[in-house]
Amino acid sequence: MIAVLHLLIVAVFPLLVLMAALTDATTFLIPNRMSAALAIAFAPAALLMGLSPAVIGLCLIVGVVALLCGIAMFAAGWIGGGDAKLFAAVALWLGWPAVGSLLAWTAIAGGALAVGLLAARKTTPAFLTAKGPAWVGRLLEPKGDVPYGVAIAFGALAAFPASAICQAIILR
Repeated sequence: MIAVLHLLIVAVFPLLVLMAALTDATTFLIPNRMSAALAIAFAPAALLMGLSPAVIGLCLIVGVVALLCGIAMFAAGWIGGGDAKLFAAVALWLGWPAVGSLLAWTAIAGGALAVGLLAARKTTPAFLTAKGPAWVGRLLEPKGDVPYGVAIAFGALAAFPASAICQAIILR
C-alpha cells in the first residue's frame, strides 16, 4: 500500500507538468489552475514522503525566488505570466540543488524548441498548416510565440529524479 502511495505521489508531478506543456503548445496559455494545483500538491507530497521541515523550507524558498525571477522576466516581456507561475511551481517541487538542473535543461530545451520552431515556420508550406488543427497553424505562424511551457516541462522532467521528493523514495 505504501509503495502505491509513493507511486501516486511521484506520478502527480509529471502528469501536471505534461498537462501544462500540452495546453501551452496548443493554446499558448498555461491556466492558473494548473500551476496552482502543482504548487498545492507539493505540501501533501512532501509530508507523505517524510521530508524534513528544513528541506520543505528550502523548497519554499526556491519556489519563491523562482516566482520573483519569473515576475521580473514577465515584466521585461521575456516570458508569459503562465510560464513564470509554472516555473515557480516546478521549482518548488524540485528544491535545492535540483533547481540548477531545471535551469540548465530548460535553457537547452528552450533553445532547441525555438530553433526547431524557426526551422518549421520557414519550411512548412502554409497550405499544410491550413489543413491541420488550428493549434498547429498557430504554432507554425511565422512570427508566432514560443510555448515555453514545453521547455519548462522538459527541464522539470529531466531534473525531477534529483528532487528531494524522488530522493526520499530512493532512500526508502
